[in-house]
Amino acid sequence: MNKWITTVVVLFVAAVLVVGCGSKNSALPVTGTNTGQSGITDGNAVSPDNEESDTVDKPTDNGDSSTEGQTPSDSQDKGPDLAAAADAESVAVLVNKEFALPEDYKPEDLVYPDVRFTFKEKIEKRMMRKEAAQALEELFAAAENDGVYLAGVSAYRSHSTQTSLFNRYVAKDGEEKAKTYSAVPGHSEHETGLAIDVSGSDGKCAADDCFGGTKEANWLDEHATEHGFIIRYPDGKESITGYKYEPWHLRFVGKEIAAEIAERDITLEEYYDAVPVTGN
Repeated sequence: MNKWITTVVVLFVAAVLVVGCGSKNSALPVTGTNTGQSGITDGNAVSPDNEESDTVDKPTDNGDSSTEGQTPSDSQDKGPDLAAAADAESVAVLVNKEFALPEDYKPEDLVYPDVRFTFKEKIEKRMMRKEAAQALEELFAAAENDGVYLAGVSAYRSHSTQTSLFNRYVAKDGEEKAKTYSAVPGHSEHETGLAIDVSGSDGKCAADDCFGGTKEANWLDEHATEHGFIIRYPDGKESITGYKYEPWHLRFVGKEIAAEIAERDITLEEYYDAVPVTGN
């Protein structure tokens, strides 16, 4: 009997000790990184010099307090590269009625994109800068996968070619009207080697208002930015771009800039905050 009582007492004491140890461990303070915040910060690494260590409820610029997966550079709006806007060699160069290319500028990497054109000759207006040409090939291929067949109409123009073309339009319609659809030499995007006018494969409505609303124009409006191109002179933005709506005029700016322009429904001028541009 005494042996049985002794056994019970020993078991009871052992149980009390186990429970007590568990309670003590659960109350230990957490040292080092506070993992209870799941890594959510304001995008900045917390250092001893940074007193704002508790950033769980601190909102970011866009109202979302979570920046999980971001790096410090991702969480900050760097804005457009203004140096690129003025660099003739940049694919993001801004060329319009106010900003011109150097008179002697000629791209050094012009190539013939392997796409359909409305003409057969390998002449100047069939060329584009290499990066833009590669993107154009991808764009044409994607269009064909969707049953849309495009053709190039006019791409690169030298300064002398643009001069002759503009003078011809002035002689025909007068300078004021000519400036609504043609650029003064040095101010044409075609001189960059990054722009191209396109049409359907049959060449109908090439560089003409009737191109708007066609299946080719609608496809470009929806998909051009996926390949780094923008509709450079969109409808309703004439007072900003200085040109009437041209659904056929594509300009390569790269996928990142093209996506932002499409998302914000803006022009290249608005992207660089370089507005307004007068209609004339």
